[in-house]
Amino acid sequence: MQHAATSSIPARVPAAWPAVLLALAVLPALPAVAAPAACSQRGELDALYCDANGDLIADAPTDPKRLRTPTTLLMSYSPQEDAVVYERLWQPYLTHLAQCTGKRVKFFQVHSSAASIEAMRSGRVQLGLVSAGDTPFSVNVGGMVPFAIHGTVKDGLVAYRLIVVVRADSPYKALADLKGRKIAHVSPSSNSGNLAPRALFPAAGLVPDKDYTVAYSGKHDNSIMGVLNKDYDAGAIADDVLTRMEQRGVVKAGAFRTLFTSPPFPAGSLSYAHDLDPALAGKIRECTFGFRFPAELSGAFRGADRFVPLDYRKDFEPVRRVAAASGEVHTRAGFEARKAREQPQAGK
Repeated sequence: MQHAATSSIPARVPAAWPAVLLALAVLPALPAVAAPAACSQRGELDALYCDANGDLIADAPTDPKRLRTPTTLLMSYSPQEDAVVYERLWQPYLTHLAQCTGKRVKFFQVHSSAASIEAMRSGRVQLGLVSAGDTPFSVNVGGMVPFAIHGTVKDGLVAYRLIVVVRADSPYKALADLKGRKIAHVSPSSNSGNLAPRALFPAAGLVPDKDYTVAYSGKHDNSIMGVLNKDYDAGAIADDVLTRMEQRGVVKAGAFRTLFTSPPFPAGSLSYAHDLDPALAGKIRECTFGFRFPAELSGAFRGADRFVPLDYRKDFEPVRRVAAASGEVHTRAGFEARKAREQPQAGK
């Protein structure tokens, strides 16, 4: 089934404190501020938040005492690839943001997607580079406001696709050939690495956990290297991750054959905490949209040269639809269930 997920997404897809911060990331969540006494609607948002305007995102607190203006902005990210490479690629943006806002801006390292969202929820971090699959949880549970994504003026946001790859020298020619085999998924929360396969593969004649063994690798690059090293027969991955690994020379172009390609999805989001002082939030937006990607960053993200505005309700509708089709619920209860599923994998 080619899921009708293309709605508003362009089909362009050619799309210091490390030890201390890591330790903080695994601490139990800090006590949360009580929810407002009155809330006309909140949808799937946690009880801490309100969505009076119906945009699916937490409103800023109406009580000025609950607004925050930190001197240091900490940015977390969904752990998908080599952390050192990822942080190096995005460091020019952090440097620009620090100079533009007058704040210190640092990366906040995390060991899992769940830890990143807990850090958002507890107020430890104020910014996030969040994967597509993690974004709805960052909104509903973490209280984040997705406002930007990498793209271009001409094409808008740069999208990515779920692909299924096998070694080029393998005997597999079609998705159906993978019945009875072991396929690498990334993690329970990953859109392209788990939720989309569970939603899209059955119509193509391949049911996860029934027609093949699902093996969670933890990260997209782990899945790619696992297929290359014959640990898995195939891998369900985000195509942009494979592109970056080929560009860095980690894997050779032509080493894999693609058996399945999905419709496009938004390639994650850039978000800030809903309870930042509106003046600071506005300054972050201004600085972000004024940033131009250096050549290496642009090359790593398929020619994107800037951040472009993101409409969470519209642009993430395909991601929410796929999650619903796969049984994922973006509520606090759903988040706790997801953490429980991820814990056994984290211990391996």
